[in-house]
Amino acid sequence: MRIGILGLGRIGAFHAETLSGLDAVDSLVLTDPFADAAKAAAEKFDAEVVDSPEALLAAGVDGIVVAAATDAHPALILAGVEAGVPVFCEKPVAKTMAEGVDVLKAVQGSGVPIQIGYNRRFDAGFVAARAAVQAGELGTLHTVRSTTLDPAPPPAAYVAASGGIFRDCSVHDFDIIRWVTGREVTEVYAVGGNRGADYIKDAGDADTTGAVLTLDDGTIAVVSNSRHNGRGYDVRMEVHGFTDSIAVGLEDKLPLRSVEPGVTFPAGTPHDFFMDRFTAAYRAELTAFTEVVAGTRPSPCTIEDALEAGWIADACTLSLHEHRPVTISEVRGG
Repeated sequence: MRIGILGLGRIGAFHAETLSGLDAVDSLVLTDPFADAAKAAAEKFDAEVVDSPEALLAAGVDGIVVAAATDAHPALILAGVEAGVPVFCEKPVAKTMAEGVDVLKAVQGSGVPIQIGYNRRFDAGFVAARAAVQAGELGTLHTVRSTTLDPAPPPAAYVAASGGIFRDCSVHDFDIIRWVTGREVTEVYAVGGNRGADYIKDAGDADTTGAVLTLDDGTIAVVSNSRHNGRGYDVRMEVHGFTDSIAVGLEDKLPLRSVEPGVTFPAGTPHDFFMDRFTAAYRAELTAFTEVVAGTRPSPCTIEDALEAGWIADACTLSLHEHRPVTISEVRGG
Protein backbone atom coordinates (compact mmCIF):
# COMPACT_ATOMS: atom_id res chain seq x y z
CA MET A 1 0.00 0.00 0.00
CA ARG A 2 0.94 3.66 -0.42
CA ILE A 3 0.97 5.78 2.75
CA GLY A 4 1.15 9.57 3.01
CA ILE A 5 2.80 11.33 5.95
CA LEU A 6 1.89 14.91 6.80
CA GLY A 7 4.54 16.44 9.03
CA LEU A 8 8.19 15.38 9.12
CA GLY A 9 9.30 16.61 12.52
CA ARG A 10 10.70 14.26 15.15
CA ILE A 11 7.72 11.90 15.35
CA GLY A 12 6.86 12.18 11.65
CA ALA A 13 10.38 11.21 10.61
CA PHE A 14 10.30 8.35 13.10
CA HIS A 15 7.02 7.11 11.62
CA ALA A 16 8.50 7.38 8.13
CA GLU A 17 11.37 5.13 9.18
CA THR A 18 8.98 2.64 10.78
CA LEU A 19 6.58 2.55 7.83
CA SER A 20 9.42 2.16 5.32
CA GLY A 21 10.35 -1.08 7.08
CA LEU A 22 6.88 -2.64 7.01
CA ASP A 23 6.20 -5.32 4.40
CA ALA A 24 2.69 -3.99 3.80
CA VAL A 25 3.97 -0.57 2.73
CA ASP A 26 5.26 -0.23 -0.84
CA SER A 27 5.81 3.52 -1.00
CA LEU A 28 5.58 6.76 0.97
CA VAL A 29 4.43 10.24 -0.01
CA LEU A 30 5.61 13.08 2.23
CA THR A 31 4.73 16.71 2.84
CA ASP A 32 5.81 19.29 5.38
CA PRO A 33 5.63 23.11 5.48
CA PHE A 34 9.41 23.00 5.89
CA ALA A 35 10.49 21.63 2.53
CA ASP A 36 13.96 20.70 3.75
CA ALA A 37 12.51 18.31 6.36
CA ALA A 38 10.41 16.54 3.75
CA LYS A 39 13.29 16.42 1.28
CA ALA A 40 15.69 14.93 3.85
CA ALA A 41 13.18 12.24 4.80
CA ALA A 42 12.41 11.51 1.17
CA GLU A 43 16.07 10.98 0.34
CA LYS A 44 16.52 8.69 3.32
CA PHE A 45 13.47 6.53 2.64
CA ASP A 46 13.22 6.80 -1.16
CA ALA A 47 9.88 8.57 -0.89
CA GLU A 48 7.97 11.03 -3.02
CA VAL A 49 7.61 14.66 -1.86
CA VAL A 50 4.64 16.90 -2.60
CA ASP A 51 4.10 20.52 -1.61
CA SER A 52 0.72 20.41 0.14
CA PRO A 53 -1.78 18.16 1.92
CA GLU A 54 -4.07 18.51 -1.10
CA ALA A 55 -1.35 17.24 -3.42
CA LEU A 56 -0.63 14.35 -1.06
CA LEU A 57 -4.27 13.27 -1.01
CA ALA A 58 -4.33 13.48 -4.80
CA ALA A 59 -1.24 11.27 -5.09
CA GLY A 60 -3.09 7.98 -4.82
CA VAL A 61 -2.45 7.24 -1.16
CA ASP A 62 -4.28 4.39 0.59
CA GLY A 63 -3.93 5.93 4.05
CA ILE A 64 -2.43 9.00 5.72
CA VAL A 65 -0.43 9.55 8.89
CA VAL A 66 -0.95 12.98 10.48
CA ALA A 67 2.15 14.01 12.43
CA ALA A 68 1.81 17.77 11.94
CA ALA A 69 1.42 20.40 14.67
CA THR A 70 -1.66 19.96 16.87
CA ASP A 71 -3.40 23.03 15.44
CA ALA A 72 -3.45 21.32 12.03
CA HIS A 73 -4.93 18.01 13.22
CA PRO A 74 -8.66 18.80 12.79
CA ALA A 75 -8.35 20.09 9.22
CA LEU A 76 -6.09 17.23 8.15
CA ILE A 77 -8.34 14.57 9.71
CA LEU A 78 -11.34 16.07 7.93
CA ALA A 79 -9.46 16.33 4.64
CA GLY A 80 -8.57 12.65 4.82
CA VAL A 81 -12.13 11.65 5.66
CA GLU A 82 -13.55 13.80 2.85
CA ALA A 83 -11.17 12.05 0.46
CA GLY A 84 -12.29 8.66 1.77
CA VAL A 85 -8.77 7.82 2.98
CA PRO A 86 -8.18 6.08 6.35
CA VAL A 87 -6.42 8.38 8.84
CA PHE A 88 -3.86 7.79 11.55
CA CYS A 89 -3.40 10.94 13.67
CA GLU A 90 -1.07 11.54 16.56
CA LYS A 91 -2.81 12.66 19.72
CA PRO A 92 -4.53 14.92 20.49
CA VAL A 93 -7.42 15.10 18.06
CA ALA A 94 -7.43 18.89 18.51
CA LYS A 95 -6.01 21.56 20.78
CA THR A 96 -9.25 21.89 22.76
CA MET A 97 -12.00 19.47 23.67
CA ALA A 98 -14.59 21.66 21.95
CA GLU A 99 -12.67 21.36 18.66
CA GLY A 100 -12.25 17.62 19.23
CA VAL A 101 -15.99 17.18 19.71
CA ASP A 102 -16.58 19.13 16.49
CA VAL A 103 -14.25 16.77 14.63
CA LEU A 104 -16.07 13.76 16.03
CA LYS A 105 -19.44 15.13 14.93
CA ALA A 106 -18.08 15.91 11.47
CA VAL A 107 -16.76 12.40 10.83
CA GLN A 108 -19.54 10.34 12.42
CA GLY A 109 -21.24 8.19 9.84
CA SER A 110 -18.50 8.70 7.26
CA GLY A 111 -17.43 5.07 7.29
CA VAL A 112 -13.79 6.17 7.06
CA PRO A 113 -11.68 4.62 9.84
CA ILE A 114 -9.63 6.95 12.05
CA GLN A 115 -6.93 5.75 14.45
CA ILE A 116 -5.49 8.07 17.13
CA GLY A 117 -1.91 7.50 18.24
CA TYR A 118 -1.90 6.11 21.77
CA ASN A 119 1.06 3.79 21.40
CA ARG A 120 0.98 2.21 24.87
CA ARG A 121 -1.97 0.12 23.71
CA PHE A 122 0.57 -1.73 21.55
CA ASP A 123 3.31 -2.24 24.14
CA ALA A 124 3.71 -5.92 25.03
CA GLY A 125 3.58 -5.31 28.78
CA PHE A 126 0.39 -3.25 28.67
CA VAL A 127 -1.19 -5.76 26.28
CA ALA A 128 -0.40 -8.54 28.78
CA ALA A 129 -1.79 -6.47 31.67
CA ARG A 130 -5.08 -5.92 29.84
CA ALA A 131 -5.32 -9.62 29.00
CA ALA A 132 -4.75 -10.54 32.66
CA VAL A 133 -7.50 -8.17 33.79
CA GLN A 134 -9.93 -9.40 31.13
CA ALA A 135 -9.21 -13.03 32.06
CA GLY A 136 -10.01 -12.31 35.70
CA GLU A 137 -6.53 -13.36 36.86
CA LEU A 138 -6.33 -10.52 39.39
CA GLY A 139 -9.81 -10.88 40.79
CA THR A 140 -11.67 -7.68 41.63
CA LEU A 141 -9.38 -4.68 41.13
CA HIS A 142 -8.84 -2.18 43.92
CA THR A 143 -5.75 -0.11 42.96
CA VAL A 144 -3.96 0.97 39.79
CA ARG A 145 -0.76 3.02 39.72
CA SER A 146 0.43 4.62 36.48
CA THR A 147 3.66 6.58 36.09
CA THR A 148 5.20 8.71 33.36
CA LEU A 149 8.39 10.56 34.28
CA ASP A 150 10.37 12.41 31.61
CA PRO A 151 14.15 12.79 31.95
CA ALA A 152 14.03 16.49 31.06
CA PRO A 153 11.33 19.04 30.22
CA PRO A 154 10.38 19.89 26.64
CA PRO A 155 11.35 23.32 25.23
CA ALA A 156 9.60 26.44 26.51
CA ALA A 157 7.75 26.94 23.21
CA TYR A 158 6.29 23.44 23.44
CA VAL A 159 5.18 23.91 27.05
CA ALA A 160 3.53 27.24 26.23
CA ALA A 161 1.42 25.63 23.48
CA SER A 162 0.86 22.13 24.88
CA GLY A 163 -2.19 22.83 27.01
CA GLY A 164 -0.41 21.63 30.13
CA ILE A 165 1.17 18.49 31.55
CA PHE A 166 -2.15 16.69 32.02
CA ARG A 167 -3.07 17.19 28.35
CA ASP A 168 0.27 16.32 26.75
CA CYS A 169 1.83 13.83 29.20
CA SER A 170 -0.61 12.40 31.75
CA VAL A 171 -3.16 11.79 28.99
CA HIS A 172 -1.18 8.68 28.05
CA ASP A 173 -1.68 7.37 31.59
CA PHE A 174 -5.38 8.23 31.46
CA ASP A 175 -5.86 6.38 28.18
CA ILE A 176 -3.97 3.27 29.27
CA ILE A 177 -5.82 3.10 32.61
CA ARG A 178 -9.13 3.06 30.71
CA TRP A 179 -7.81 0.51 28.21
CA VAL A 180 -6.24 -1.91 30.70
CA THR A 181 -9.06 -1.84 33.25
CA GLY A 182 -11.97 -1.49 30.84
CA ARG A 183 -13.47 1.07 33.22
CA GLU A 184 -14.37 4.75 32.98
CA VAL A 185 -13.14 7.55 35.25
CA THR A 186 -15.86 9.34 37.18
CA GLU A 187 -13.95 11.81 39.40
CA VAL A 188 -10.43 13.20 39.84
CA TYR A 189 -8.40 15.14 42.34
CA ALA A 190 -5.08 16.58 41.16
CA VAL A 191 -2.14 18.43 42.70
CA GLY A 192 1.01 19.88 41.22
CA GLY A 193 4.24 21.64 41.99
CA ASN A 194 7.09 23.55 40.38
CA ARG A 195 10.62 22.91 41.53
CA GLY A 196 12.36 22.86 38.19
CA ALA A 197 12.41 24.95 35.00
CA ASP A 198 10.99 28.44 35.62
CA TYR A 199 9.42 28.66 32.17
CA ILE A 200 6.99 25.88 33.07
CA LYS A 201 5.65 27.85 36.01
CA ASP A 202 5.62 31.02 33.89
CA ALA A 203 3.36 29.19 31.41
CA GLY A 204 0.88 28.47 34.22
CA ASP A 205 1.77 24.79 34.24
CA ALA A 206 3.22 22.38 36.81
CA ASP A 207 6.36 20.32 36.30
CA THR A 208 5.38 17.54 38.71
CA THR A 209 1.84 16.31 39.31
CA GLY A 210 -0.16 13.66 41.07
CA ALA A 211 -3.77 12.69 40.44
CA VAL A 212 -6.17 10.32 42.14
CA LEU A 213 -8.83 8.95 39.79
CA THR A 214 -11.98 7.18 40.93
CA LEU A 215 -13.16 4.60 38.40
CA ASP A 216 -16.79 3.70 37.86
CA ASP A 217 -16.47 0.41 39.76
CA GLY A 218 -14.77 2.00 42.77
CA THR A 219 -11.20 1.15 41.78
CA ILE A 220 -8.70 3.86 42.74
CA ALA A 221 -6.05 4.87 40.20
CA VAL A 222 -3.04 6.98 41.16
CA VAL A 223 -1.19 8.81 38.38
CA SER A 224 2.29 10.30 38.87
CA ASN A 225 4.04 12.56 36.34
CA SER A 226 7.11 14.77 36.20
CA ARG A 227 9.16 16.71 33.66
CA HIS A 228 12.31 16.13 35.74
CA ASN A 229 13.48 12.55 36.31
CA GLY A 230 17.25 12.50 36.45
CA ARG A 231 17.64 8.76 35.98
CA GLY A 232 15.73 8.50 32.71
CA TYR A 233 12.38 7.93 31.02
CA ASP A 234 10.20 5.99 33.44
CA VAL A 235 6.87 4.50 32.35
CA ARG A 236 5.27 1.88 34.60
CA MET A 237 1.94 0.54 35.71
CA GLU A 238 0.86 -1.58 38.66
CA VAL A 239 -2.52 -3.30 38.75
CA HIS A 240 -3.61 -4.73 42.09
CA GLY A 241 -6.56 -7.05 42.67
CA PHE A 242 -7.87 -9.19 45.49
CA THR A 243 -6.32 -12.29 43.87
CA ASP A 244 -3.05 -11.10 42.31
CA SER A 245 -0.93 -8.05 41.44
CA ILE A 246 1.01 -7.35 38.24
CA ALA A 247 3.38 -4.69 36.94
CA VAL A 248 4.31 -3.26 33.55
CA GLY A 249 7.78 -1.82 33.06
CA LEU A 250 9.72 -3.83 35.64
CA GLU A 251 12.58 -4.78 33.34
CA ASP A 252 16.32 -4.26 33.26
CA LYS A 253 16.16 -0.85 31.58
CA LEU A 254 13.86 0.55 34.26
CA PRO A 255 15.31 3.93 35.35
CA LEU A 256 15.14 3.20 39.07
CA ARG A 257 18.03 2.27 41.39
CA SER A 258 17.47 -0.20 44.19
CA VAL A 259 19.28 0.46 47.46
CA GLU A 260 18.40 -2.92 48.95
CA PRO A 261 21.56 -4.85 49.96
CA GLY A 262 22.57 -7.45 47.41
CA VAL A 263 19.90 -6.48 44.86
CA THR A 264 21.24 -6.09 41.31
CA PHE A 265 17.91 -5.36 39.57
CA PRO A 266 17.58 -3.46 37.33
CA ALA A 267 20.89 -4.27 35.69
CA GLY A 268 20.57 -2.55 32.31
CA THR A 269 21.17 0.95 30.99
CA PRO A 270 18.10 3.05 31.91
CA HIS A 271 15.67 4.18 29.22
CA ASP A 272 16.33 7.83 28.42
CA PHE A 273 13.85 8.58 25.62
CA PHE A 274 10.29 7.64 24.74
CA MET A 275 11.29 6.32 21.33
CA ASP A 276 13.73 3.95 23.01
CA ARG A 277 11.13 2.72 25.50
CA PHE A 278 8.38 2.26 22.91
CA THR A 279 10.14 1.41 19.63
CA ALA A 280 8.38 -1.95 19.34
CA ALA A 281 5.04 -0.42 20.34
CA TYR A 282 5.26 2.22 17.61
CA ARG A 283 5.97 -0.49 15.05
CA ALA A 284 3.01 -2.54 16.27
CA GLU A 285 0.82 0.57 16.25
CA LEU A 286 1.60 1.41 12.62
CA THR A 287 1.33 -2.24 11.63
CA ALA A 288 -2.17 -2.11 13.09
CA PHE A 289 -2.88 0.99 10.99
CA THR A 290 -1.89 -0.86 7.80
CA GLU A 291 -4.46 -3.49 8.80
CA VAL A 292 -7.04 -0.74 9.30
CA VAL A 293 -6.19 0.59 5.83
CA ALA A 294 -6.52 -2.92 4.40
CA GLY A 295 -9.93 -3.26 6.03
CA THR A 296 -8.96 -6.30 8.09
CA ARG A 297 -9.50 -4.72 11.51
CA PRO A 298 -11.40 -1.80 13.04
CA SER A 299 -9.59 1.20 14.49
CA PRO A 300 -7.90 0.12 17.73
CA CYS A 301 -8.06 3.67 19.15
CA THR A 302 -10.93 5.83 17.96
CA ILE A 303 -11.60 9.54 18.24
CA GLU A 304 -14.12 8.66 20.96
CA ASP A 305 -11.33 6.92 22.93
CA ALA A 306 -9.05 9.92 22.56
CA LEU A 307 -11.75 12.33 23.71
CA GLU A 308 -12.42 10.27 26.85
CA ALA A 309 -8.76 10.64 27.85
CA GLY A 310 -9.03 14.34 27.03
CA TRP A 311 -11.99 14.84 29.39
CA ILE A 312 -9.93 13.30 32.20
CA ALA A 313 -7.06 15.68 31.39
CA ASP A 314 -9.43 18.65 31.47
CA ALA A 315 -10.85 17.55 34.81
CA CYS A 316 -7.36 17.20 36.29
CA THR A 317 -6.36 20.62 34.98
CA LEU A 318 -9.43 22.20 36.58
CA SER A 319 -8.84 20.29 39.81
CA LEU A 320 -5.23 21.47 39.97
CA HIS A 321 -6.16 25.12 39.51
CA GLU A 322 -9.18 25.10 41.82
CA HIS A 323 -7.84 22.72 44.50
CA ARG A 324 -10.92 20.51 44.56
CA PRO A 325 -12.31 17.21 43.28
CA VAL A 326 -13.84 17.43 39.79
CA THR A 327 -16.21 14.99 38.15
CA ILE A 328 -15.91 14.06 34.50
CA SER A 329 -19.55 14.98 33.99
CA GLU A 330 -18.76 18.53 35.14
CA VAL A 331 -16.15 19.19 32.46
CA ARG A 332 -18.13 17.29 29.86
CA GLY A 333 -21.02 19.65 30.56
CA GLY A 334 -23.57 16.99 31.33
